[in-house]
Amino acid sequence: METRILDHDQVKNKIRRIAYQIAEVYLNHDEIILAGISDGGYIFAKKLKSSLSKIVSSKIVLCKVEIDKKKPLNPIKTSIKSEDYQNKGVILCDDVLNSGTTLIYGVKHFLNVPLDRFKTAVLVNRNHKKYPVKADFKGISLSTTMQEHIEVHINAEPYSVLLK
Repeated sequence: METRILDHDQVKNKIRRIAYQIAEVYLNHDEIILAGISDGGYIFAKKLKSSLSKIVSSKIVLCKVEIDKKKPLNPIKTSIKSEDYQNKGVILCDDVLNSGTTLIYGVKHFLNVPLDRFKTAVLVNRNHKKYPVKADFKGISLSTTMQEHIEVHINAEPYSVLLK
């Protein structure tokens, strides 16, 4: 069985709302790094950049974060050098916060570099985490069972979030 959690317009509104929240928090930053965990988190970060660029004058830099989800202790790769986000405002983005494994290892990676401010953003926050990690900016929070699966479709229109 499949349930539509968010339709196209609702997804766009959630992304826009998160962009405004980020703009408030990062108001005095000349540069904002949106670090998206590939693949879904990076697509989400691109959508955030599009919304954010309409409301802030800050330079917005996209960074692709590659984490081996099966072996998260493997080295994490980023599309920009650590010097490029040192002492900057960074937001680690993912499409869905499930167990927290991917996000917590992503956070750990960025903690090796001095940052001015560090936050996390997710489109969907599931309320059963294995690790004590939270999303600072979230589109929607859902209480789901471990057997249920969330699918986020934001790569092409129409956007949707489905519960399966």
